[in-house]
Amino acid sequence: MSKPLDGVRVLDLTNVLAGPFCCHQLAHLGAEVIKVEATGRGDLARQLGADAELNAKGMGVSFLAQNAGKKSVTINLKHPRGKALFLKLVETADVVVENFRPGVMDRLGLGYETLKDVAPRLVYCAISGFGQEGPWVHRPAYDQIIQGASGVMSITGDAESAPLRVGYPIADTVGGMTAAFGIAAALNDDPRGGFLDVSMLESVLATMGWVVSNHLIAGVEPAPHGNENPTSAPSGAFRAGGGLINIAANKDEQWRLLARHLDREDLLERPEFATREDRKRNRLQLRTELEDVLMTRPARDWAKELNRLGVPAGAVLSVPEVLATPQVADRGFLARYEDVPGVGRDIAVVTTGLKIDGEAPCVEDPPPRLGQHADEIWSELGCTADEIAALREERAI
Repeated sequence: MSKPLDGVRVLDLTNVLAGPFCCHQLAHLGAEVIKVEATGRGDLARQLGADAELNAKGMGVSFLAQNAGKKSVTINLKHPRGKALFLKLVETADVVVENFRPGVMDRLGLGYETLKDVAPRLVYCAISGFGQEGPWVHRPAYDQIIQGASGVMSITGDAESAPLRVGYPIADTVGGMTAAFGIAAALNDDPRGGFLDVSMLESVLATMGWVVSNHLIAGVEPAPHGNENPTSAPSGAFRAGGGLINIAANKDEQWRLLARHLDREDLLERPEFATREDRKRNRLQLRTELEDVLMTRPARDWAKELNRLGVPAGAVLSVPEVLATPQVADRGFLARYEDVPGVGRDIAVVTTGLKIDGEAPCVEDPPPRLGQHADEIWSELGCTADEIAALREERAI
């Protein structure tokens, strides 16, 4: 299939998650992504993940998760010849993505002002925890730091458990997605080129629009609500046979359908449940009444029946359970690679959450070994075999 970013070359100088996740999206959408890694060690994610054997091989699960389809070269950006080689590579690029602390690329002599002289149409994307200016600009930023600073932890969990970390690196992921969105937009600009300053903190706050707006406009203090949806009732996670079921009876007609299906039409006559606001005020009492019935049968059975009636519902699944469902397994969401070099076995990784003209975009090649594409890329730039060998000898690459 033809992909939207076919013909776009991206230099990925990033480490661990936010930047690699950004470039992972671009690769699946057709961009040629060249991962420019530090000589000798590469992306730190190569050493991270739940499989210690793969970490020792430099192919950690954290690396495998978002680097499929990329090419890998290594450059010592502090070495004069390494720096010169990088500038030659930039001449061929459309995009540079980095997630160093602000100021690092400038100190290396490779900041945006330098690179745009080499490639005037270059889209330069800098991903950082707090952006390129401000009083927090030099603070170290990891996902957990951003989750805490953004207010996400303060509204996650319930009154007893909050503040609580979201169960996956949401700040890294949202920051990476924001960067990919910005890059795609910049590539569509004419004339193309510019500096993109992506703040993970602000990226996360942007996704919290509902909570932030309730505070700014309605004066509501953000608070943790656990599995309850504070905007309506009954809306949240309820105990059922064999596990939890999410029910979102947010409309009056959905509430009536739910009560009747559970043979609890009597609840419709009770004044404490008469209106949406009444049900919100008495949500805990209403929950008890509904769970008495829901506990009698499996969550998945209730979900099927309620959805058929027009009441939004769904069993609360584990990650392995949802991956095994036909809804996910049969839509091409997972990419599978056989006998991956450097790994020694088959792997499966996630791709993107979209389809283009009915097809899920996916790269063909597995995640690369460190420096796997060095000879290919340096030869393309005009380096001879002897020159490449000399660069290696000098540890410039």
